[in-house]
Amino acid sequence: LFFCTTCYTCLCHLVRNFSFADHVLLFIWFLSLSSALGQVSYSIPEEMAKGSLVGNIAQDLGLDLKRLKSGKARIYTGDSAEYIELNKERGVLLIKERIDREALCGQTTPCALHFQIILENPMEFFSVTIEITDINDNTPSFKKSMIVFRISEAPAIDLDVGINGLQSYKLKSTDNFNLKFKNQPGDGKNVEMVLKKPLDHREKQDDMSLTLTVIDGGDPQMSGNIQINIIVLDVNDNAPVFTQSVYKTAVTENSPKGTIVTTVSASDPDQGVNGEIIYSITNTLDKVRDIFEINETDGKVRLIGLVDYEQARHFEIRVQASDHGGFTDSCKIIVDAIDINDNKPVINIMSKTNVIAENSASETVVTMINVQDLDSGENGKVKCSVNENIPFTLRSTNANFFSLVTDGDLDRERESEYNISVTCADEGVPSLSSSVTLSLQISDVNDNAPVFDKSSYEASVQENNTPGLSIFTVRARDADFNQNARVSYILEDSSVNGVPVSSLVSVSADSGVIHAVRSFDYEQIKDFQFRVKAQDGGSPPLSSNVSVKIMIQDQNDNAPQVLYPVQSGASVVAEIVPRSADVGYLVTKVVAVDVDSGQNAWLSYKLQKATDRALFEVGLQNGEIRTVRQVTDKDAVKQRLTVVVEDNGQPSRSATVNVNVAVADSFPEVLSEFTDFTHDKDYNDNLTFYLVLALAVVSFLFIVSIIAILSVKCYRWRRERMFYKSGANLPVIPYYPPLYADVGGTGTLQHVYNYEVCRTTDSRKSDLKYGRPCSESIISLDSSGTQTLTHAQRERLNFDDCDDQVRNIFTANLYLYFKTLFLIINHFCFSC
Repeated sequence: LFFCTTCYTCLCHLVRNFSFADHVLLFIWFLSLSSALGQVSYSIPEEMAKGSLVGNIAQDLGLDLKRLKSGKARIYTGDSAEYIELNKERGVLLIKERIDREALCGQTTPCALHFQIILENPMEFFSVTIEITDINDNTPSFKKSMIVFRISEAPAIDLDVGINGLQSYKLKSTDNFNLKFKNQPGDGKNVEMVLKKPLDHREKQDDMSLTLTVIDGGDPQMSGNIQINIIVLDVNDNAPVFTQSVYKTAVTENSPKGTIVTTVSASDPDQGVNGEIIYSITNTLDKVRDIFEINETDGKVRLIGLVDYEQARHFEIRVQASDHGGFTDSCKIIVDAIDINDNKPVINIMSKTNVIAENSASETVVTMINVQDLDSGENGKVKCSVNENIPFTLRSTNANFFSLVTDGDLDRERESEYNISVTCADEGVPSLSSSVTLSLQISDVNDNAPVFDKSSYEASVQENNTPGLSIFTVRARDADFNQNARVSYILEDSSVNGVPVSSLVSVSADSGVIHAVRSFDYEQIKDFQFRVKAQDGGSPPLSSNVSVKIMIQDQNDNAPQVLYPVQSGASVVAEIVPRSADVGYLVTKVVAVDVDSGQNAWLSYKLQKATDRALFEVGLQNGEIRTVRQVTDKDAVKQRLTVVVEDNGQPSRSATVNVNVAVADSFPEVLSEFTDFTHDKDYNDNLTFYLVLALAVVSFLFIVSIIAILSVKCYRWRRERMFYKSGANLPVIPYYPPLYADVGGTGTLQHVYNYEVCRTTDSRKSDLKYGRPCSESIISLDSSGTQTLTHAQRERLNFDDCDDQVRNIFTANLYLYFKTLFLIINHFCFSC
């Protein structure tokens, strides 16, 4: 059951016939119904002053005043005038404009105002009905101040209703006439003047004057007067008589003008002029005369105006039949208007949201719609729908009220705007419809993390780059909008070989460009990885990260290094070739390495200069020096070769090495020729002085080493005694192994390594193997990767390290001592 205007009217008619107990039960049912439907009803008299209190709507609806303010409460009346206003501060309804019940509803009872109170955030509406009761504010009156008539009926009209309406008549000078009341359904109070006794002849009194007074039942009572002049005619003693007192007919609305509605008929037994009947319509207060007319002679009623069912559903035509003698009769014509489907549904937007967040819950109200169809029956039943394949639907919340609500998940990234077409059609034949398009924007929430273009990135940069060089760009996209889609790039903390990655590269927060912080050296680091995080500007922010690998490309920035033969300006080393050597005899091999990689490390050997170029050759790939012919007695004992070692880089780099070769079968022969080598211009004339000085320095270092060994032994013996006395209860401290040194600031290498060189005829397939370090320490790591030892182990390692270091120094000094001594002896031998 929907509490509409029609139901309210029917309910009021029923109340009139109820007993007091029925009224109480009905009142209880009405309150429960209003509460269930979110409605309230009030009753106020008409003509209340502006600003008068109607009711406390907030209390009656159970609403908080804060809700009225936050919900922007307002009154919706559609196209009707606003007689009521809402005071949100007090939560009450007040009179906005003076209400005249007669102007608002006319003779229709009950008279009521219907409107809705709209709330937003979330959207709600409540129906309010205000009954306007009548007060006695109108004086009974006649249309004319005086009338001259020849009929016996003289009805008066009072615009008020109920007890305030017309109640009684009084006739002054009643010698010949009495008043007789005649009640007909729907007429109210009609009165007839009845001749009490026959009138005298016209010659004695041809007219008379009477005063008719009409009185209403209001408090105070009001009355009106009319003057009645009666003309005494000649003999005409028969009045016209209608064949029916009430005629009923129907007419379809919008019927064309001239349509005959019905025909009335009356008869008069008089003869001649006294029997001629004239028909007329006597309605005065309504618009019947603007719509209908009657033929004076034949009684046919025709349309002269438009019948609109929505304006008037019933018409009551009062028809009078009069003869020329002044006698009359009256009847009524009840005309029912037949509705046709001539009105489209009218869609009124009560409240509308233009923007809705994409994370809005299902059943969120977006728009509230009121649909009115002025037709009746099936023609006035309306169904509304929205276009398909959208996450919205219509919910009917009350008669002719619909709410557009969300009916699915919203995703701004999939659809940022909806044009929702609402179509309402009635059930008439043919059906009439109307539609309206609602534009709805979907606002963004931060529900998408940035996504990188690739799952991982790889880039390369040549070594020896300039600091600040732009290497490449990472890019992430965020499907959100505005601030939620603004991506910032952050370099995540990590380390590469113990060095913070921030000291190697940096990333631009806005553009995602990766820059080199410093110049890279391929020989120190060949590649490294790090992670870049992309974070949006939402609240809270969302992020994702990606792995980036930077590969360092080698440049030919290192010249080949000759490992053998060792070049020394202090001594002369010669390779001996017997004179009996055959062709292809291996004299020696030049061994060189290039710390570059790839083709930059491919080495080739060439003989640049030679004492006898026809005697020796150098292998292009392996650096082997061999004889190319048989050695003869004519060949000089002293042979000097200059070999160039060149890599395959662009541009190539090279190194040279001098190889001394002695062609002799005996050592004395070599010594005799070798003397010349010592007097080459490459040697310093003061070599003897420097050799003696070196011997003195080495001897001093040798003595210091012996003293250091003895000191360490004594110190170790004293510390062991102190350790045993302390009970070994000392804290654990980090331990870092000895014999390691930083190489170029980028890594660690042991001081002493053994190298095993294996060469083939093709140097590109040669192998350079690293042997096991001369000494290893076996230690353990804690959970953080730091080596930890007990105090006893630490003390022992400290002593062992100290011994090893002193022992190494001693060994090195001893080696230098004998080496220097050998060079001095060698120098003096050759000098002699």
